[in-house]
Amino acid sequence: MLEIKELTVTVEGKTILKGFSLIVLPGEIHAIMGPNGAGKSTLAKVLAGHPFYEVVKGSIKLNGIEILELDPEERAKLGLFMSFQYPLEIRGISNFEFLKHSYSAIHNVKICEEEMREIIHPILEKMKIKESFLERDLNDGFSGGEKKRNEILQMLVLNPKCAVLDETDSGLDIDALRIVGEGVNHFMSKDKMIILITHYQRLLNHIRPHFVHVMVDGRIVESGGPELALQLEERGYEACSKSE
Repeated sequence: MLEIKELTVTVEGKTILKGFSLIVLPGEIHAIMGPNGAGKSTLAKVLAGHPFYEVVKGSIKLNGIEILELDPEERAKLGLFMSFQYPLEIRGISNFEFLKHSYSAIHNVKICEEEMREIIHPILEKMKIKESFLERDLNDGFSGGEKKRNEILQMLVLNPKCAVLDETDSGLDIDALRIVGEGVNHFMSKDKMIILITHYQRLLNHIRPHFVHVMVDGRIVESGGPELALQLEERGYEACSKSE
């Protein structure tokens, strides 16, 4: 479903990703862990099509389609979704308006307010989010946990094929972490995939990945199963850096 090959990316002349490669098959969850500055968030933003990053070499194929030359909205229509490490606050646009227009644009359909609310309502119940949440301006005045829960709500409503979750566990308390984990597990199916970027093993107590990859200095230096995350808790990332 997703094939990243020899991806080399620079920012203002500094090389961040250095020949990064990864293949993710349908139905798989891949967790990418690593220290600060390893290039994890850069990878997420390059996948989404952020214009600030220059791809010097490599390719990214989603369902066999090269997406590097596509705009972010074109990637979204192909089924790519990204949750941000620091979600933006946008005043003047309600959560409901954002979801309705995004759903219409991505799926290329016209949908009325009543139909949209029928789609959203069961997801609100699943995520334990009040209906009044929809009328608030997008992320405006939200706590960190509310912003992250809101992004999982967006993912479940928009129903993409490929989700890239950048530090979804950041700022979450124990209860919010569990609810977010349940939302992600509810989203997964045999025809979808997730790249889960995180620093800590705690999120993986709720979302069990098929593979865990350690990213250091712009490339994957170690891969394994879910047990690798537990090992990292014990020995840290420095051991991976030394063994590279």
